[in-house]
Amino acid sequence: MMRICVVGTGYVGLVTGTCLASLGHSVLGVDTQEAKIAMLKAGVMPIYEPGLEALVGEAREAGRLAFATDAGEAMEAETLVLVFAIGTPTGADGATADLTALLSAVETAARQRAAARRDGFVAIVVKSTVPVGTCRALDALVARHLPRAAYAVVSNPEFLREGNAIKDFLEPDRIVVGSDSEEGLGLMRRLYAPLTDRGFRLVALGRVETSEMVKYASNVFLAAKIGLVNEFARLCDRVGADIDDLAVGIGLDRRIGGASLKAGPGFGGSCFPKDLRALTRTALDRHCPMPIAEAVILSNEMQKAHAVATIVETLGGDVRELRLAVLGLSFKAGTDDLREAPALAIIEALIAAGARVVAYDPVAMVHARELPADIELAPSAEDAVQEADAVVIATEWKQFAALNWGRLQADMARPLVFDLRNILDGPALVELGYDYVALGRPGATTLTTPADAASLARPAHSIAAE
Repeated sequence: MMRICVVGTGYVGLVTGTCLASLGHSVLGVDTQEAKIAMLKAGVMPIYEPGLEALVGEAREAGRLAFATDAGEAMEAETLVLVFAIGTPTGADGATADLTALLSAVETAARQRAAARRDGFVAIVVKSTVPVGTCRALDALVARHLPRAAYAVVSNPEFLREGNAIKDFLEPDRIVVGSDSEEGLGLMRRLYAPLTDRGFRLVALGRVETSEMVKYASNVFLAAKIGLVNEFARLCDRVGADIDDLAVGIGLDRRIGGASLKAGPGFGGSCFPKDLRALTRTALDRHCPMPIAEAVILSNEMQKAHAVATIVETLGGDVRELRLAVLGLSFKAGTDDLREAPALAIIEALIAAGARVVAYDPVAMVHARELPADIELAPSAEDAVQEADAVVIATEWKQFAALNWGRLQADMARPLVFDLRNILDGPALVELGYDYVALGRPGATTLTTPADAASLARPAHSIAAE
């Protein structure tokens, strides 16, 4: 068992600390937000992540997980792994990562460690997604307070998908750590031994810059894949091809793979948009432009604009005074995260065009203060579609596919569905009398479910989508 202190209890920090505790380590989760720590001590989760509440409860009951507003007590440990999971949002310039909070937290911790006067060793682990060169800067910052023999700065990027974060941590594709300190790398091997002993691979890199870059490179590849499938969906609409069948055809190529080949209204969340902007700015600052990564950003904006244009044009070019029901607000299913959610961009554009938008999301409406001021929130999906001139599926929650669309039709002013996630069985909806518009899926085909079926979920392909 190792003594761990995780600074930051957001999506990454809370999942990381909880999972490390579940592996047998002693973990203190620290956050300066007193209200958040009070919630966690009361067993209330400040975020939505499937399975997290139960795992936190188990770890606390076993005495391996605690929460505090200050890391001081952890500094008494002779050997300490100090993990920083501090947000690095886009800065005021709209591109670079804002490292203010991270720099402050690391310096505060270094001062506390120095004040504790312990003779042991501390690994300062950076989980936050940071521009290349940040760990070197942090090393210089910590060196003002601690002798270099007493610490090591380690890059340990996270690869957690919201909605699947616990599984991603406990069953990782890979664990990446980077440091020029053998002692620091040794502590990371001990930290992750419960996973590597089960066969999961730890990649130890001798340069922090490479580890920092792995995170950005991974996100660019994934975002490019999503961007490409969305572009193909737009082309499929023009040439009569089916994007879902196309995804199967190309996904069976092992060099491409089937994950993330799902058309949608664009990517969002706390990682892809922010990280692509930060990376392309870093590249420009180093006089090494990355036109492909820059194009992915533009393509994603085009996809959101395409979704809005499709809705407006289908409704005759004028949505003023129309009641539009938007189902889904979070940037994807399985999370309550609204950061850069495509649904919000689409809603804002529709409201600006004069539409009356009534929305519902099964978990994200707790963040109502982050929503556009003119949006109306409904207590259920069924309430949202009442008298609607159209329904827009903006997030791929399974419960939207499970709605009784046969009954809902009678409640709508017009039976029109814009399926921006391709989760419904379009032909079955058409058979019920709906007008059905999806992304890259041509007209009705043979029904795969009875016309009066309560659930109209799209039959699953053999290729899994992320």
